[in-house]
Amino acid sequence: MRALRAVFGSEDINFLLTNRIPRLAVTHWVGWLSRIKSPLLTRVCIWVWRLFTDLDLSEAKEQRFESLRDCFIRELKPGARPLDADVNAFVSPCDGIVGAMGRVEQGRLFQAKGLSYRLDDFLIHDRLLSQWADAQYLTIRLTSAMYHRFHAPYEGRLTQVHYISGDTWNVNPVALSRVESLFCKNERAILEAELGLQRLPCLMIPIAAILVASMRIHALDRTFTSRLPGRFSVPVDYRFGKGQELGWFEHGSTIILMLPTECALAEGIQTGSELKMGQWLFRMP
Repeated sequence: MRALRAVFGSEDINFLLTNRIPRLAVTHWVGWLSRIKSPLLTRVCIWVWRLFTDLDLSEAKEQRFESLRDCFIRELKPGARPLDADVNAFVSPCDGIVGAMGRVEQGRLFQAKGLSYRLDDFLIHDRLLSQWADAQYLTIRLTSAMYHRFHAPYEGRLTQVHYISGDTWNVNPVALSRVESLFCKNERAILEAELGLQRLPCLMIPIAAILVASMRIHALDRTFTSRLPGRFSVPVDYRFGKGQELGWFEHGSTIILMLPTECALAEGIQTGSELKMGQWLFRMP
């Protein structure tokens, strides 16, 4: 098992195996496979999955899964992710690893190792560009083995959902250091929210990746897949409480948060920090 992980962990091999392949075709095939209802096939797939990752199902609410998809989108046991109770705590919306973070500068956001991407290519909509031209951002990467559901970081409401179809590049550090403007290429949804009584603006941007590449958005009662072409915007009035589930990924991926600069980053949060959903991430103004 260690030898397999060492080979797969090689940057060149990892990049070739997860990117220099027909990504959309493989993604559609894995999506089909993951929905097959077969406990035996599911156990075999999970065994293979564990050869390459540190998959830990001890916190899962259910221990037996009818399909691989059921394992991907598993719920956790009650109390597995306690919310920080401080009234000023903006909490992490998901489990993950902190990637790039900082402030939008000259219309660009940092990606990795000297690569950046343009805000206008990422957000697309002119109204959003003017509103978020001087914002701060934080990238949270979910690995394939992590808990895949994402939650509300604070109480508030969703006001708009923008969907942008795209590719399914891997979003791991290897790909981020080699593929320019990767986040602008991949399928993504932009969730516009107002938080708290002060209606603080916030963007949550889930980004899909290779393999299943499907995103469930509860506010629309809809799951988006990489087969959906084009882009569209939907106004909503979806109210939520802090920690309420907002959706899920059907494989590991990324969420990018964008907030006004008056929100202060929690002490100790830095690139590489491992987060749990419900952990204090920012202080609300």
